[in-house]
Amino acid sequence: MAGLLCGTKKKKQVSDLHEEGKNAINAPMLPTGTGIHPEDTLLEENAERIMLDPTSRENLKFKDLLKVLIDWINSELEEDRIIVKDLEEDCYDGQVLQKLFEKLSGRKLNVAEVTQSEIGQKQKLQTVLEAVNDLLRPHGWSIEWSVDSIHSKNLVAIVYLLVALAMHFQAPIRLPEHVSVQVVVVKKREGILQTAVVTKELTSTTEMMMGRFERDAFDTLLDHAPDKLNVVKTSLITFVNKHLNKLNLEVTELESQFADGVYLILLMGLLEDYFVPLYNFFLTPESFEQKVHNVAFAFELMQDGGLRKPKARPEDVVNLNLKSTLRVLYNLFTNYKNSE
Repeated sequence: MAGLLCGTKKKKQVSDLHEEGKNAINAPMLPTGTGIHPEDTLLEENAERIMLDPTSRENLKFKDLLKVLIDWINSELEEDRIIVKDLEEDCYDGQVLQKLFEKLSGRKLNVAEVTQSEIGQKQKLQTVLEAVNDLLRPHGWSIEWSVDSIHSKNLVAIVYLLVALAMHFQAPIRLPEHVSVQVVVVKKREGILQTAVVTKELTSTTEMMMGRFERDAFDTLLDHAPDKLNVVKTSLITFVNKHLNKLNLEVTELESQFADGVYLILLMGLLEDYFVPLYNFFLTPESFEQKVHNVAFAFELMQDGGLRKPKARPEDVVNLNLKSTLRVLYNLFTNYKNSE
């Protein structure tokens, strides 16, 4: 009899929980067709859960953002033989985030390499996110993620985190502009589930996103000493022509003549004294993508030569961004100015 009563009680609890979930799904403020399961809304008192609206998941710009982030992570972690296919499934346990942060920051975190248990995964996430937050918060970042949100596979929180890292470390990628999604916020107050739909802005304009980066000498130069800019440009032009003239090439304008990446690649070959096979790049690039490929390849050659990864993005050089081009060329100048 006692066993029967216990079983009946458990069934009633499960029934009540599912009824509570159904009530939340049918609440007036919840949009139709969200496809949320009742168990997703089982919350403790005063708890809150945020879920991505399925309609936003199908948004083309949001899909594009996910692809850009996945390609970027795979590019960064290629040497670690890590391949990310799904941000929710591959980032929630902290392993990928740990490796990505270590690669970007050059800092080794004191965490276990492999963690199978939920407790171990959350401990790793805690360590990783503390390091990320300590790095980003002083620069004015709003922390839109937590251990629980990442571990519960909250895609919006994961994307917020990755976008912040990409922007802070000036990832050589082009983040889609004005990407917003709708999320369903479910809260439990006095035993009643309350729902609301909130719009979350994941990216803004490229200019505003780039504005978060620390200013350097070239920002100051262009803003406060434009008269000295020509002196710097003349010095850089003299430097690059000293080497490009060996191939009967000459530069007269920095912004446009380096924008397709060809001269950058040839210049690196001259500076490092090797021939770059023509099949590795587009000698006469026509599309934006081909130009970005060339500049990115030039950046790889720079890193192979022992230079630090350029802070500029290939896309910015292709888009004739003067400061980005100056940063790249000045980096070459400081490292090879005494080269013959």
